[in-house]
Amino acid sequence: MSIFSKIKSAIFGEKGPLGSGHFGTPKADAAPAPAPAPAPAPQTTAAQSAPKPAAPTPQAAPAAPAQAVDVEAVLSGIAAKKGSDLNWRTSIVDLMKLLDLDSSLDNRKELATELGYPGAKDGSAEMNIWLIKAVMRELEKNGGTVPANLKD
Repeated sequence: MSIFSKIKSAIFGEKGPLGSGHFGTPKADAAPAPAPAPAPAPQTTAAQSAPKPAAPTPQAAPAAPAQAVDVEAVLSGIAAKKGSDLNWRTSIVDLMKLLDLDSSLDNRKELATELGYPGAKDGSAEMNIWLIKAVMRELEKNGGTVPANLKD
């Protein structure tokens, strides 16, 4: 499982608001089951042969759209539950720690590669700042609601 997938699962749960798609691609829903065939009509006499209107075929109700996950509220809730004062809003290391993920340089390098970081993957402040904002943007693409100040 990719580092971003672990972050997403920790915030959204296993399925998340868009299924288990990757980087903004919702998982395709299974096709609804076809309606059962109507039962054959009983034999009728000539006097009863007037056509009767067919009973309407029940249609499957459309699936309700998934609710967007309020990323800030979820993360604030996790922090409050843990009694944590980690600065997850601006620090990728603190975000990963809050979610009980390995925040090592190797994992952050892997995350930087996954998300397309263009600079040197050396654990610099520049890389870490880019990562936290990129993670928030990707969470939003995957069905999260993220305030502008967390992704800009």
